[in-house]
Amino acid sequence: MKILVGLGNPGDKYARNRHNVGFMALDVIADHYRLGPWRARFQGLTCEGAIDTPKGRVKVLLLKPQTFYNDSGNAVRAAVDFYKSGAEDVTVFHDELDLTPGKFRFKRGGGHGGNNGLRSTIAHLGPDIQRGRIGIGHPGDKNKVTGHVLSDFAKAEEPWRDDLLDAIARAIPLLLDGDVDQFQTKVTHLAPAPDAPLQRNAKAREAD
Repeated sequence: MKILVGLGNPGDKYARNRHNVGFMALDVIADHYRLGPWRARFQGLTCEGAIDTPKGRVKVLLLKPQTFYNDSGNAVRAAVDFYKSGAEDVTVFHDELDLTPGKFRFKRGGGHGGNNGLRSTIAHLGPDIQRGRIGIGHPGDKNKVTGHVLSDFAKAEEPWRDDLLDAIARAIPLLLDGDVDQFQTKVTHLAPAPDAPLQRNAKAREAD
């Protein structure tokens, strides 16, 4: 079983926040492949089904932890244990401050980079999980980070956000087949990052 995890906070209050873009990615994937329905399991909301890929049909579980962002690992661990999967079967989609808005990067392994949802997941599974990093840009001041991630996407950001989430969904068969380089390439080709002033701070941080 391949497990796709979206990070976010539960409840209507947070639903449109930048911090919930991982949840949004899973919603688009579920709609695109007609997976579901969503139901409560593993301390989260899940839906499952099979997705056709170039190499055949792959069973997938989509998981939105309902434990709040910083404790996401509890739900992921429960799902992995139930299906007897490994960390290599898990891909976590999450917001990324250190990527410019609309930029997407796929990564396997490594540290949590200060992301507490990843920190929790790595504490439960180790560092070998895969990550789909969705750039939301950095506000430029560390004191403004919490307000930035817990604010809704601006109206002007919604077009690139929706295009990127659609591109991720359309490219998912490549990820499920293990063709991660092609997955990254297809997402970037379908939804290149926009050229926006908000990107300046994140670009500077990427260069550090």
